[in-house]
Amino acid sequence: MTLPHAQFSMTAQAPPSSPSMRAAVIVAPQQVVLQQVPMPQFQATDILVQLEGCGLCGSNLPVWEGREWFDYPRAPGSPGHEGWGQVIATGAAVTAVAKGDRVALLSEHAFADYDVADESAVVKLPAALDGQPFPGEPLACAMNVFARSKIAPGETVAIIGIGFLGALLTQLAVDAGARVIAISRRDFSLEIAEQCGAAVMIPMLDHWEIIEQVQTLTDGEGCDCVIEAVGQQWPLDLAAELTRIRGRLIIAGYHQDGLRQVNMQLWNWRGLDVINAHEREPAVYRAGMCAAVEAVLAGRLKPTMLYTHTLPLTALAEAFSLLQERPPTFLKALVVTGNS
Repeated sequence: MTLPHAQFSMTAQAPPSSPSMRAAVIVAPQQVVLQQVPMPQFQATDILVQLEGCGLCGSNLPVWEGREWFDYPRAPGSPGHEGWGQVIATGAAVTAVAKGDRVALLSEHAFADYDVADESAVVKLPAALDGQPFPGEPLACAMNVFARSKIAPGETVAIIGIGFLGALLTQLAVDAGARVIAISRRDFSLEIAEQCGAAVMIPMLDHWEIIEQVQTLTDGEGCDCVIEAVGQQWPLDLAAELTRIRGRLIIAGYHQDGLRQVNMQLWNWRGLDVINAHEREPAVYRAGMCAAVEAVLAGRLKPTMLYTHTLPLTALAEAFSLLQERPPTFLKALVVTGNS
């Protein structure tokens, strides 16, 4: 596998007192340059964070690959939204956190040394998590999807797509007392699902064979809950086929590449509860981050085992290539700044 490498401006990292900092700038599709840019400005309710790192999200790929509706160059640090780090300054009205606290933040420019977020978009990380990466936004997504799924002890839950989100949901569903059937294309993903506690692992190879296996496992009834976590047409079709009468079909995959068709006859006949488990309210995201902190501390959520690739900010292009190509042992990439 050949990974393209970006052309970087290798300038020294700016200290906190400097008016400039390093930020990755996507100047054209699949081209990124590390630039010195002005430090972000912050208002009375804002928090300035010296970032330790930021995760890469599948939703970043359209910006990286180039879609006709995007303009270039993108804003410095964009579209990084999975950042965590240390508070170095606060606005006059901030009360929830103080200088020196480690936080996870909801922001949009975290492929950089520093970023700013409103106090309402920041969650303080307890000392027990010192030294651990904490990409709060995807962890919040997992907690929020799980809450919307209403998984109960003794239920059979199929999770289609064992990427980072699917693996987290497997952990949460198993902890809730459910029997999890993990369905994924890659052998490595199925191995991860088993490590996360899944009872059954099924390769996502043949549509009808998967349905037959699940029917056998559920005595012909289908699953109480099916979570589609891929974001493509076939997994969405499969999810409906695996859901029992009056079951719950949870759409957690990010369908970002166009229109979808659904078998409304099947959805009607089975009386499915179909839940689009995506959130857009910042307060709900923040609540999810708080829940993720509690779940990690309690051992219900074990994300560290799922961070398969950690690269420096200077290797952001390589990180994007990993996200695109998903080599055999890839699950989640983090880029780190060296500020930890």
